[in-house]
Amino acid sequence: MGEAGIAAPARWLDVAGSTNTEALDWAGSGAPEFALVAAGHQLAGRGRMGRTWQGVAGRSLTFSFVLRPRIEPEAAGLLTLLAGAALARATRSLTGQDLSCKWPNDLLIGEAKVAGILCESVIERGSMTHAVVGIGINLVPPSEVSGAAGLGEGVEPMSLLSSFLIEFRELYDPAGTGFAEAVLEAWRQVSATLGRDVEAKLAHGGSISGRALDVDERGGLIVKTEGGPMTVYSADVVHLR
Repeated sequence: MGEAGIAAPARWLDVAGSTNTEALDWAGSGAPEFALVAAGHQLAGRGRMGRTWQGVAGRSLTFSFVLRPRIEPEAAGLLTLLAGAALARATRSLTGQDLSCKWPNDLLIGEAKVAGILCESVIERGSMTHAVVGIGINLVPPSEVSGAAGLGEGVEPMSLLSSFLIEFRELYDPAGTGFAEAVLEAWRQVSATLGRDVEAKLAHGGSISGRALDVDERGGLIVKTEGGPMTVYSADVVHLR
């Protein structure tokens, strides 16, 4: 944490149910911004849309940290895109591997998933009180998960964590007038989704297909369909080609 210029408490757990759950509980008790929980292994790691996150014990980096941004709840998607862009940049710098971001929360090597992000926010009286960003990164991919990749056992987890936090802090300025556009531009530069034909399976059912054009000021994905542009905010995106 100190290497990233962050003066916030950190907790290390050999085994945790979910680092997001631990960090949300800590945030609810008043943990400051950037308070961090990391674990050697998760037993109940969570992903988006009710999924689980599986990692190899001792061969992954899993952590969650607290944020208290002054942004509208509808713009919480920007935090996910920011974390993705920061992780792609940090990993490229540290390892030379070409990671890219699949909208909204996956990190890919080629078409294989190497990391995932889960951002959970707490809303009270229409305002965001805090959010927790959780990240799981495979150093070695779990053999039981199809389409998974790993960064390699030679990657030092704490160096990767420090590099990520440095990149995240550089872009994290939620009170700044240009915050959204800075995040979106950073994400566009490492996107694996924009310009591709996609199918977006919507959270409430149904799906739309078309060309992924851009991301909007809230982090939504703009898709050019046969009926015209549509923006999705909660969906499982499949790259078609």
